[in-house]
Amino acid sequence: MTHAQAFSQNSSQTTDSTSEVANRQHWMSVLARADLSDLETYWQSLPNRPTFRHLRKPEIGMAMVRGRTGGTGSPFNLGEITLTRCVVELGGGAQGFGYVTGRSRRHAELAALFDGLMCENSGKHGPVLIQPLHEQWLARREEVSRKAATTKVNFMTMVRES
Repeated sequence: MTHAQAFSQNSSQTTDSTSEVANRQHWMSVLARADLSDLETYWQSLPNRPTFRHLRKPEIGMAMVRGRTGGTGSPFNLGEITLTRCVVELGGGAQGFGYVTGRSRRHAELAALFDGLMCENSGKHGPVLIQPLHEQWLARREEVSRKAATTKVNFMTMVRES
C-alpha cells in the first residue's frame, strides 16, 4: 500500500467516525429532549425488547451550566442544573448512555436503552424513533416561541428638544 492510499484510507475512516459521532450526538440530544411518555410508548411497542443490565443505575446529580456574554463573548458559570444519568449494557454487548436534565430516572434509563439499540443496530431505529421525536420537539419549540412572541414589548426612548 502506498503512502497516498494509506492516507486516503485513514482520511475516510476519520470522516466516517466523525459522521458517526455527529449522528450519535444528534440522537442522544433528541432522546434527552423527548417526552417520557413518547419514549415509554415506543419501548412498550418494541416486539423484541432487549435484555440489559445496568452498568450505572439511574442517578441524580448536578451539572454546571456555562454561558457566554452576548452569546459569543467570555464564558462564565451561569448556574447549576439537576441532571440524571444512566448507563446500560444490552445483551448483545452494546453500551448505551442516557443524560437528561431534571430528576426522571426512567427517562435517563430509556434514553440509555435507545442509545444502546441505536449503536447496536447502526441507527436502524433512527427513521422510526429519532425523526418523529425530533419533529415533535421542533413543533413544541415553535409553539413556545409563538406564545413568547405575543408577549413581546417594544420600548422606545423619546428625546425632548430643548
